[in-house]
Parts: sequence; structure tokens; C-alpha cells
Amino acid sequence: MTTVANNPKQQTAVFLLRKAASSFITLVGLSAFVFMMVKLIPGDEARVAAGENASVEQVEAIRHSLGFDQPVPVQFVAFIGRLLHGDLGTSITTHVSVTQGIQQVLPQTIELVLLAVLIVVTVVVPLATVSALHRDGKIDYTFKILVIVSAGLPTFWLALLLQYGLGTKAQLFPISGRLSRNMHVPTRTGSVVLDSLLAGNPLAAWDGLQHLILPAVVLALPFGAQLYRMLRAELIQVLAREHLTVARAKGVPQRQLVMQHVLPNSIGPSITLVGIQFGAMVGAAVLVESVFGLVGIGSYLTNAVSQKDTFAVLGGVLVIGALVVVSNFVVDILQLVRDPRLRAGQLGA
Repeated sequence: MTTVANNPKQQTAVFLLRKAASSFITLVGLSAFVFMMVKLIPGDEARVAAGENASVEQVEAIRHSLGFDQPVPVQFVAFIGRLLHGDLGTSITTHVSVTQGIQQVLPQTIELVLLAVLIVVTVVVPLATVSALHRDGKIDYTFKILVIVSAGLPTFWLALLLQYGLGTKAQLFPISGRLSRNMHVPTRTGSVVLDSLLAGNPLAAWDGLQHLILPAVVLALPFGAQLYRMLRAELIQVLAREHLTVARAKGVPQRQLVMQHVLPNSIGPSITLVGIQFGAMVGAAVLVESVFGLVGIGSYLTNAVSQKDTFAVLGGVLVIGALVVVSNFVVDILQLVRDPRLRAGQLGA
């Protein structure tokens, strides 16, 4: 009879089930933490929902209808019960379903983050490779200085510098908003670039992409610095392996060595980091969206917190948490495909 330890399919199933279970527990824990934090925000949720001119009786009636007069643990259990049925609640300020509100803004954040990830990968991988191949040379030192500077600049100041230098002065890119005033695109998915392409309007798609360049660069730089340091270190370690030294001595072309041996054996930890960065970028987009006047999950959460909109805050944070968990789950699967030995390692852990 075949045991789990000897059956690759069963190993994979157990591995994925463990990851799914841990992801679920993480989201429940996140929900509890955020729920408590929202309750600690000063202000009266019932008063916010009722409006400034509402009478005391009206406020108390709304407090009762929303369940805010119940003990906090009871409120949390009720929220989890609704959540398990796919109900994130209704915003107490806009009176619109939280799910609907998030659906309207999340695609814009996702397209911003995807562009930032694309910038990170396409720029950092070549830079880290060249830097590792010229270790301790002028090119290496130049790249390291650029990385230190880009990682050290506060996001807010970096955004203002790019807006002023590349936007206001050079007029190369728009400095705020998602589309120029003369552009109008029907909303289908919520993603401006995708909606423009679906509408057969490539000019609007290009305009929308231009509006994303500066915020995506601001979002990408600090995360790119992390990826550069990790990938460069891995590349240097792999390049020092004896069999590659022998291959270079035998005259194997450097490009062939890098593409066929060095990068494939160095990229594993970087894949994990990119997955983690994707989720982190969604959270970091809060400040970037604010500076560049973008309407995304960041601005949605900022407004919800300032107004103590309990269900909107919980829904927004849970969606971001779910994106982090899903991105990590996808990374685990990619790593499993890349190195099936991880199955046995996880089962034995």
C-alpha cells in the first residue's frame, strides 16, 4: 500500500491543504485584530451612520439595528458569520455594499501594483545580474549606490520629486488622476487600461498607462531595492560554484552560463520575495494613491478609517490580507513546481 511519503500526488494534496488551512487561520486572526483596532478608534459609529443632525433616539435605534450595542466578542462572531456567507456588510457612511464599493476601486489598485511589479522584475533582474558578474567593480558600486539612495528616500518625498521633475518641469508624465479630462472610457472591469482596450480605444489605454508610470515607479523603487540585494547575493553565491568556474575555464559563453545555469539556480528566493512584495505593495499603495490622486483601495481605506466606517475598514483590510495570502499561496505552488522536493520537506517539518 502506497504511503503519503511515497506518493507525489498525495504529498501535493497534503501540502496544499496545509497551506489553505494556515491561510484561513491567518485571515481569521487578521479579522480579529483589525476588528479590535477599529473599535479602539475614537468616535461613535452609530452617530456616524445616523448623521450629525440625528436625535438621540435615532442614534440608539441605529446602534441597535447594526448590533453595535452588543458586546464586542458578540459583534465579531456575527461579523464572521456574515463573512462566511460572503457578506462584508454595508458601509455606514455611503450606505453602499462594502463588496460593491471595493469592487469599484480594487481593480485600479491591482493595475498599479501589477505595473510596479513589472517594473521591478524587468529592471532589477538585469541590474542584479550585471552587478554580480562585475562584483566589486565600478558598475557594481554604481548600482549599489543607486539602490541605497532609492531605498532610503521616503515615499512621500520621492513622489513629490518625480511629480516636480518629470511632471511639472519636464512634462513627460501626468502628475495626478487616472485619465486626461478629454478622455472618457465606459467602466466594465474597473481597470482603466483594460477598459480602454475593451472599448477599442488604444489612445485612452496609453493615456491611462502614462498616468500610472510615476506612481508605479514610486511604488516599485523600495521593493526593487530589496529584490536587487537578494538576487545579487544569490547570483554571486551560484557563480562561485566549482562546476561553473570549470565551465568558464573551458570557454563556455557567459550568456549561456547565466541563462541556463546561474539564473535558474538563483531565482528561487526571489520568486518568494516578489510574491510577498505583491501583497506589501497593495498596502503601500495607500500613500501613493493619496499623493497622486488615484481612487483605489488605499483611498477607500483612508476615508473609511477617518470616518470610523467599521464594515468598510474591515472589508478593505480583509481584501488586502486575502491578496497577501493568495499571492503567498501562488508563490508556494510555483516553488513546488520548480522544486518538487519541497513537498517532502514540508511534510517532514
